[in-house]
Amino acid sequence: MTTLGHYRAGTSILHRTRPGYKLLALIVAIVAVSVFVRSPWQLVPPTVVVVALYVAARIPFRIAIAHLRPALWMLLFIGGFQILVAGWERAAVVCGVLILSIALAALMGLTTRISEMLDAITAFLTPLRRFGVNPERIALLLAMTIRCIPLMFEVITQVSEARKARGLGFSLRSFAVPVIIGTLMTADAMGEALAARGADD
Repeated sequence: MTTLGHYRAGTSILHRTRPGYKLLALIVAIVAVSVFVRSPWQLVPPTVVVVALYVAARIPFRIAIAHLRPALWMLLFIGGFQILVAGWERAAVVCGVLILSIALAALMGLTTRISEMLDAITAFLTPLRRFGVNPERIALLLAMTIRCIPLMFEVITQVSEARKARGLGFSLRSFAVPVIIGTLMTADAMGEALAARGADD
């Protein structure tokens, strides 16, 4: 998960496409897949398109899988629940749509620098400034979100490795407490850094 948001330099057409166009295409693609895919076989065409996009962008297979692996447990939980309440076909559709959405979002990050992506979002939201929307604040929030997700996984990894080094068995309480404390400490450090740079109110 620490690869999230890591730009991979390249000269493919996806790398050269303007971030604003890619962002708009990402939104349209995710909405289209979510709305129009109603059976498992309908997942095939968008899957072929996504694979073709990764090939066109020259993204290695292992990198693509690395961005999907962290969502495995979530998909297993959602898929199991859907099988119980709606059947395997609905479970396949829901999980398939989620996988495609994650893959498309990951491709956006792999072929677009974060700074360029945030500039595109800021420009897109600028007309809303007249209604009191602060585009720079939203861009800052998105940048922090992108950075905090891998930080959270780093905290979890550190706690897990520390438990293994001490030879401790699994306990939800003894695992959750250090993770929560580590998360709060990280959030506090980020807050102090933002305040020091004048980003607070």
